Amino acid sequence: MIETREELDEIRKTCRTMVTKSSSLSAGAAVIPIPGVDIGSDVSILLRLIPKINEKFGLTPEQIDSLDTESKIMIMTAISNVGSKMAGKYITKKLIVMLLQKMSGKIAAKSVTKYVPFIGSAVAGSISFAAMKYMGNSHIDDCYEIVLAAMENKLPATEPAFEPKPSDLE
Repeated sequence: MIETREELDEIRKTCRTMVTKSSSLSAGAAVIPIPGVDIGSDVSILLRLIPKINEKFGLTPEQIDSLDTESKIMIMTAISNVGSKMAGKYITKKLIVMLLQKMSGKIAAKSVTKYVPFIGSAVAGSISFAAMKYMGNSHIDDCYEIVLAAMENKLPATEPAFEPKPSDLE
């Protein structure tokens, strides 16, 4: 379990670097003018990326199962409150495809522009990069909020300030 805000911030930074690299791979695949290559590569990239992000934040199903009951409840409540579709879950091809379908407008634009000579490939790559970066960073933001909420709930309550009893004043 992540213990400090600094550690949490460092994990977010590391994950954002992973997302940028993955987005670049997605953009490279989008430039290839073969139908379906870009979508297939996006699914493949996300099937590897999302579990890595979950693992860094301690939010894989196995990591959550290993927690004590109180911590599990805090994490599952935070996941529910944030509304994350991918934190604490087994990441399947079906889940990734469902999420990509939600971004279908950008994906359709990418698929069509790819066939416009020269400029089309660049536009398709840019759209693919932006869509992958958006999905990855959104998931990172969700994971960050989940862990932060769990950390805040786990902090010990502060002790009340000393208030003298009437007998102390005599």
